[in-house]
Amino acid sequence: MKKLLPLLLCVPLLWASPMLRPLPKRVPVDPEKAALGKKLFFDTRLSRDNTVSCATCHNIEDGGDDNLPVSFGIEGKTGTLNSPTVLNALFNFRQFWDGRAKDLKEQAAGPILNPVEMGNTFENLVATLKKSEYAALFGRLYPDGITKENILDAIAEYEKTLITPSPFDRFLRGDEKALTPRQKEGYRLFVEKGCVVCHHGVNLGGTMYSRFGIVDTTHSKELGRYNVTHDPEDKYAFKVPTLRNVALTPPYFHDGRTQSLHDAVALMASVQLGRAMSADEIEAIVAFLKSLTGEVSESAKP
Repeated sequence: MKKLLPLLLCVPLLWASPMLRPLPKRVPVDPEKAALGKKLFFDTRLSRDNTVSCATCHNIEDGGDDNLPVSFGIEGKTGTLNSPTVLNALFNFRQFWDGRAKDLKEQAAGPILNPVEMGNTFENLVATLKKSEYAALFGRLYPDGITKENILDAIAEYEKTLITPSPFDRFLRGDEKALTPRQKEGYRLFVEKGCVVCHHGVNLGGTMYSRFGIVDTTHSKELGRYNVTHDPEDKYAFKVPTLRNVALTPPYFHDGRTQSLHDAVALMASVQLGRAMSADEIEAIVAFLKSLTGEVSESAKP
């Protein structure tokens, strides 16, 4: 399986890890297409019964998820996996827990077509939008007007703006005062204990797949990546989630099994790293994780 974490339990790492990088200060975005994508993101007309928008499951002002174990779609239907944050999703190497979408455009199509989420078809959606103010809006930006591809392109362009610079980014750029002493201690432990082996890169995650429970694989009922590849080695493997804004996105894990960030860290120490951590060490790491909470730009907010 590509990018699946091997059994790495005793990796010596310098605590000032080169495996972590700050968010870029700028990302190329077409502002007019992003504005159109924003309008679509918050529009319930994307769903078959006009009750669900992208923002229903992805609250932009509160972590980019919905803080539910599983999300509700049309007609009160529920999914089977926890809704991941859409914030900073641009920096994930794949989209969805099982990595079935290669980019933001491909991901945006999933909920629209999913019978449990929006339950729509693009044939119906295009026809609906052509009868609305969207006809003129798309006409100004896309020569071929409203199409499936253009709808997804606009939504993806908006999602590129959902970048949340945090105190940790300032710290990585040299501002020693950006983190408290307790957060710096948590950062040191985060690296020394091996958390950074999975949670690295710009997004502190989203760069690889990992089996849920490297030490003990009995902790997941969901098969994860296996549902896409049907490779037995991919059973219980999921895209490693970003830790950015993690203090705002309980419940945690693909199945939303715990509300507590403290419990989430303790579980990962046990089933992923195979080592115990003291309560004080866990609390220090939690303090560090809170330094990853950032701000969405005003222009991206509803």
